[in-house]
Amino acid sequence: MLTMQTCSSLLNKKAIFIYLFLSLTGCSEKTFRIAPPNVIIVLADDLGYADLSSYGATNYRTPNLDKLASKGARFTNFYVNQPVCTASRAALLTGSYSNRIGLNGALGPNSPIGIHENETTLGELFQRNGYRTAHYGKWHLGNFPQFHPSKHGFDDYYGIPYSNDMWPFHPENPEAWPDLPLYENDTIVGYNTDQTRFTAEFTERSINFIEESVRNNEPFFVYLAHPMPHVPLFISEEKEGTSGAGLYGDVVRDIDWSIGAIATKLESLGITENTLLIFLSDNGPWLSYGNHAGSALPLREGKHTVFEGGVRVPFIAHWPAAIPSGLEAHTPAMTIDLFPTFKEILNDHEVGLPIDGESILKLLTGADTNAVQQAYYFYFRNNELQAVRSQNWKLHFPHSYRTMDGQAPGLDGIPGRYNDDVASELALYDLSDDVAEQFNIADEYPEVVLRLSELANLKREQLGDSLTDTMGSENREPGRINEN
Repeated sequence: MLTMQTCSSLLNKKAIFIYLFLSLTGCSEKTFRIAPPNVIIVLADDLGYADLSSYGATNYRTPNLDKLASKGARFTNFYVNQPVCTASRAALLTGSYSNRIGLNGALGPNSPIGIHENETTLGELFQRNGYRTAHYGKWHLGNFPQFHPSKHGFDDYYGIPYSNDMWPFHPENPEAWPDLPLYENDTIVGYNTDQTRFTAEFTERSINFIEESVRNNEPFFVYLAHPMPHVPLFISEEKEGTSGAGLYGDVVRDIDWSIGAIATKLESLGITENTLLIFLSDNGPWLSYGNHAGSALPLREGKHTVFEGGVRVPFIAHWPAAIPSGLEAHTPAMTIDLFPTFKEILNDHEVGLPIDGESILKLLTGADTNAVQQAYYFYFRNNELQAVRSQNWKLHFPHSYRTMDGQAPGLDGIPGRYNDDVASELALYDLSDDVAEQFNIADEYPEVVLRLSELANLKREQLGDSLTDTMGSENREPGRINEN
């Protein structure tokens, strides 16, 4: 509990202030004020829900992420909006369901679309509030210059424009992919560069940017999107074998090293207390890659499905000035909620285009445990509304999906073959008792099926649903090349 002396000190800080509720602090003042934090978001690629030891991994340890979780908040019901690269990142950066802004699936190198200039990203939100902003790693919101990070709120960028397997060394169709460029802002500085250095290089760039910001006495926002453990997996020679759990374990341990290096730098600079450091994954594991894929167990399925294993991800947040140590948050939340959370933290009232998220600041700080959304909606493929979650209930609508059940697993970077056309019936699951989504209880709870179906119909009116041939009234166009 904060002392009155600490509360008084916080009240006297000369900065832009946010207000947190009395229930967070124990201060006798009605409210107290904390300077808006520096913010770092670290996004892993295809990391499964069970791939951290704080989330159940047993064949290797992730000590730095475990420490972050033990001293901050660990969410157990955190979701991405879609189980695939571009769509997931679009929602994270804009606070909108990605189909609202015309982005679905994973954009290829020559895709003529990308993020529209009218959409506001986290980079732009922080920029307009006086922050220096940087993005390092994987972008995947469009490969043409008008879609680059520099055009969407990031002062500095070093990374790749799309997934690290979209290159001429793909294990199945190498001839389909061009050389993979590495960008320094808007300049290509290499092709098919050494991926064993990606995790370290992008981490070092982040640390350098943090140091420069502190020297200049400027707040900062860093978006560090590691390209791995998305395949192909690479590890530097000096870190090979460090996990004792094969190449996948080594890569996850390298990402854990990245978190440790950043946390150590924050501590040495004396800015840990008021820096919000967030870690999450963009979707579940790519199960067809066998020993080069992660795990979401006991959750069902993985990437490319809206079962829990595809859309529920680890989420850890550390901000000592505001988040109590050891907080376990079990209330559902989603990446779309982060944009409005940062708006509240920044006390930013600028009105933009409609978005879908709601602030989860009270969940983050432990001030409340109530859900901020009535429901979360899971679209996939070509605007198919495949499932909806409300409270502990999850309703799947009839759709087809892919599975590796009964299929030969992939091995050493060569994928196995999915069964690509499995039919899912109308199915209701109680996730509080059946997190593996094994027991369809729709017939036992027709009133729940009706309630969730009615919620889904309202969302269909807004964003459409190709499964029911419904056109939405609120969908926006993506950016397109050659637009002014």
